Amino acid sequence: MAAGDIEHVIVLMLENRSFDSMLGALYPAGPGFAGLTGTESNPYQRSDGIEALPVWSSAAMDPIAATTPRPDPGERFVDMNEQLFGPGQPRSASRPSMKGFIANYMKQPATSDPKDPMAVMHYFTPDQIPVLSTLAKAFGVCDQWFASAPCQTWPNRFFTHTGTSGGHVDNAQFPIAFPAPSIFRQLSNAGKSWRVYFHDVPQSIMLQDVWPWGLGNFHLFSQFLADAGSAASADPGATGLPNYSFIEPRYFPDLGLGIPNDQHPPHNVAAGEKLIADVYNAVRNSGIWKKSLLVITYDEHGGCYDHFSPPQGVSPDGLGPPGFSFDTYGVRVPAVIISPFMPPGSVVRSAPAGISYAAPPYPFDHTSIIATLRALFGLAHPLTNRDRAAPHLLDALSLLSPTNDGPSQIDYPDPDVDQDTVRASAGQAPNGHQTALSGMVQQLPTAPAMQAIARPPILFATALQAGLDAAARIKTLLAL
Repeated sequence: MAAGDIEHVIVLMLENRSFDSMLGALYPAGPGFAGLTGTESNPYQRSDGIEALPVWSSAAMDPIAATTPRPDPGERFVDMNEQLFGPGQPRSASRPSMKGFIANYMKQPATSDPKDPMAVMHYFTPDQIPVLSTLAKAFGVCDQWFASAPCQTWPNRFFTHTGTSGGHVDNAQFPIAFPAPSIFRQLSNAGKSWRVYFHDVPQSIMLQDVWPWGLGNFHLFSQFLADAGSAASADPGATGLPNYSFIEPRYFPDLGLGIPNDQHPPHNVAAGEKLIADVYNAVRNSGIWKKSLLVITYDEHGGCYDHFSPPQGVSPDGLGPPGFSFDTYGVRVPAVIISPFMPPGSVVRSAPAGISYAAPPYPFDHTSIIATLRALFGLAHPLTNRDRAAPHLLDALSLLSPTNDGPSQIDYPDPDVDQDTVRASAGQAPNGHQTALSGMVQQLPTAPAMQAIARPPILFATALQAGLDAAARIKTLLAL
């Protein structure tokens, strides 16, 4: 690939799945692929002793398997510390044992769904998630891409946009708006176009850096499909896709649109598979395909098991709670790198020989998206020390010309979901991300442009309507 061959970067960031849970079985484990051997396990304390429970996969891709783990595992900073270092063990500079996943899961608050200690050890086989697996094999999979921090959704999503979480480790701690400078502002300053495409509530609307000048760059996902289609149009008035597209999934159930497609446990992964297929098909069949880079990744592991210890990293700004300055990465997450410049079947790593635990070279993390945009578009300055140190993806696009066209189309059906299923989804207790988004919406400015973006039709989960009777718990707040 030569400089300037890529003009469009598209990122789809889904929710709360580890690498092992989604792609650990993509290839046989070995030096060239850090996947599952099938012998990985976690200790489970029974009344009569400790049992090692292994990773496992269900025989069939039925609705139970597609919504595993159920109920939702723990995803707060304190939960992740226990998952990494083990029950009762403090965070330390030593390599995490990755032995606390089951113990932490079983201590989560009781729900209407009984907890099975095996749930967090579950993984999908390639035939069970054919869209993500097909694209990973047709293009490239990164087996050493880590969440930027061992924290919840919001810290990791802000790392993607700003290279830092401002020292905050959990969703509930963030100020609204979030004040850190963003990659969106840098792109605009450099004369590059960008858009955020979303389904219900864009979490990225919290960025103060885009108020009020950037609100016109937020669009519903349907506009992404239209923009990708118009990129192939001869109409001189066609908009086409911008230099940078960031796509947010549907986080809430909606009677008009269906179940969430973010793949956040216990949301059905089939809905996310359909979203991945729709994004790929739109880019693949657009006029910008030959000049595109599509990245599909996840914000954090969400309590799902992964065997690979996250290494130490560069603190973005020295901020953080006592004893933690964001100088380590979070757990590995899936990352599929798609471009006609990507050799098929690639395993993408920042260092082919592998990474060390406590020294450079550093692995890919979410700030590699910022680093890639900076390298691609000549942006002047890093946002933080983390994205300054982050490797970019351009070296992995090693074909001299865009000859890997991959599948021309990936067909995947819409999940068979009726209205009762949507209502049942709305009746579930909200996850931490849904709760935080609900609170965010209530605190945003009341300017019409802001409200039009942040309050499209949403079917809020039952627990968000505390104090109301069951009939009033399903509620549409506002329409566009």
